[in-house]
Amino acid sequence: MDVGIVNADEMLMMSELDPEMLKACMDLVFNRTEDATDVMLELTQKERAMMDALKKGGGPVVEKKSSWRDFDPVKRLEHALVNGISEFVVPDTEEARQLADRPLEVIEGPLMDGMNVVGDLFGAGKMFLPQVIKSARVMKKAVAYLLPFMEKEKKQKMIDEGLNPDDFDENDDSNFAGKNTTPLGYPSTTSCGKVLMATVKGDVHDIGKNIVAVVLGCNNYKVYDIGVMCSCEKILEKAKEYNVDVIGLSGLITPSLDEMVVVAKEMSKKGFTQPLLIGGATTSKMHTAVKISPNYFTMEHPAIHVLDASRSVTVVSSLLSALKNEYVTDIMEEYNEMREDYYAGLEDRYFLTFEKAKERKLKIDFDASPPAPTPNKLGLTVMDNVTLEDVVPFIDWNPFFQTWELRGRYPNRGYPKIFNDEAVGSEAKKLFNDAQALLKDIIKDKSMSLKGVVGMFPANQSKDGEDVDIFADEAARLAGNPTTTFCGLRQQAEKESEDPYLNQSDFIAPAGYKDHIGMFAVSCFGCGALVDKFEADNDDYNKIMAQALADRFVEAFAEYLHRAMRVDTWGYAKDEDLNEEDLLKIKYDGIRPAPGYPSQPDHTEKATMWDLLKAKELTGIDLSESYSMMPAASVSALVFAHPQSQYFAVGQIGKDQVDSYAARKKFELSIMERWLSPILNYERD
Repeated sequence: MDVGIVNADEMLMMSELDPEMLKACMDLVFNRTEDATDVMLELTQKERAMMDALKKGGGPVVEKKSSWRDFDPVKRLEHALVNGISEFVVPDTEEARQLADRPLEVIEGPLMDGMNVVGDLFGAGKMFLPQVIKSARVMKKAVAYLLPFMEKEKKQKMIDEGLNPDDFDENDDSNFAGKNTTPLGYPSTTSCGKVLMATVKGDVHDIGKNIVAVVLGCNNYKVYDIGVMCSCEKILEKAKEYNVDVIGLSGLITPSLDEMVVVAKEMSKKGFTQPLLIGGATTSKMHTAVKISPNYFTMEHPAIHVLDASRSVTVVSSLLSALKNEYVTDIMEEYNEMREDYYAGLEDRYFLTFEKAKERKLKIDFDASPPAPTPNKLGLTVMDNVTLEDVVPFIDWNPFFQTWELRGRYPNRGYPKIFNDEAVGSEAKKLFNDAQALLKDIIKDKSMSLKGVVGMFPANQSKDGEDVDIFADEAARLAGNPTTTFCGLRQQAEKESEDPYLNQSDFIAPAGYKDHIGMFAVSCFGCGALVDKFEADNDDYNKIMAQALADRFVEAFAEYLHRAMRVDTWGYAKDEDLNEEDLLKIKYDGIRPAPGYPSQPDHTEKATMWDLLKAKELTGIDLSESYSMMPAASVSALVFAHPQSQYFAVGQIGKDQVDSYAARKKFELSIMERWLSPILNYERD
């Protein structure tokens, strides 16, 4: 259309339009959907019928709308599964059971048919992760309703056969229809295979693993999720006990990478033949190819990195199909090439000696650019009066959508532009609305809460400039008597520019200056109980939603707290006036890097922080044996105030620095090398 003539007298304000009509108009004008014209024609026909009825003196046309609730119970169950509608699942399942000869037929009929559609749509990219998990919720609720009837049927069969029904084992796969199982681990005759899922020793993060388990379950795999902080012994023991076809390992913190190598070596030593899948935020295809695969990879049992939940079905199905050899051959060739490139890159890359890197450190002129003023409040402060409402404005919603694997395309990347994305916008908006509803319930019910501790102390560079000495007070500083020391790591990989080789200690002034350092540990409590509640209700969707929101709450708490330190408790930026968007873009002075992350990749430094903050005693936030924070929704950080402080990545380091670092920390070299394994530029013994 090039031009249109309208009667301005008859025009309505957009706010006056019926939402359905407004959407249809916008879709048509902006050509958003392929069926925009058909939708508008249907609406105009309804409008015409209504106007004709009014002209004849009658009331508005009452249109009898057809509904999926008019379907027979079998079709209603299929529809509910595909659309993730759990509201009517119990009565519909009961109606379907009444029509079936056996309760198992309901699972293998409408429930399986619906889940097959879900799996096909997800595999084709026509259904997104939140929708799949809603479908899983319907499936779980339906099967949970049917299980007591199936158990009763099995016990009666045992009685009829002269067996003792008390010998009935509810966990035996053979109880109902052979050893195979349906989606989400329930009995059937058509299971695709069994998968064991575990978060490795010392790691407490499981949201990604939970998502993968649901996605695999929706595609008819039996999933044994044995939880978090699983030792190598437990993983291998359970894999044997359940006779699984595939083993999946998950982890978020960098020590988990080394633990995965340990598991792979032990699997090889003990003759395991199951394919090994590697996943989690800290993992990568390169680490899997270089560090894990050489210890386990064969044509029979490859070790494969899985990027995210949406890839898990393709990987597992390929490994358990007739196409396995072809698939594994391709992966093997790719990993061999990656290893060759990695080691060739090490040969081509140059590293400064540790002494040379120290000479080219960042040299701040602390006379021209002095340290931040003395904090308004030194020592420890427990933060237990910050509410969830206080931190909601500081939430960064981008990682939330990443958790759910919803990604907009340019120019609609990121929140809130993702809502405009043609492919995922609609589902992203539904997901966000669901999150807002649960968020409001959590705030109303006070089912989650925030607590943390802040510390601010006098600090100076150590004599050699590589570490930061912490003092109890000014008297201790003057006496040169540090309470403890935070050890730092320095960049060593050669740079093509004249940029300095950074260490966090560079941002702290040497002795003779009154400098300070801040730190905090914060957590969101209550998520575990809420997760247990949703799990008991067979509600994976809200279970994962609760975990995702707990992560957002604690990250927002950290942002809120860092701002409070800058403008109040430390007060070095009391005139700061940044909105939430600018805060998330780090448009302020100072940084808050965390131990275990790129600026200081050594997780063992958390032990020093925990002792200094008395974090466990004052807040209840604990550390696992691999220094993973517990609860999982926890954040810790060191706070540097100097305007020249900056985030950076240490990258790979040489043995000369590792020797020095181990000596300064009083660690045995072999133990230190294990903790620093992901960043070593050499192969440790």
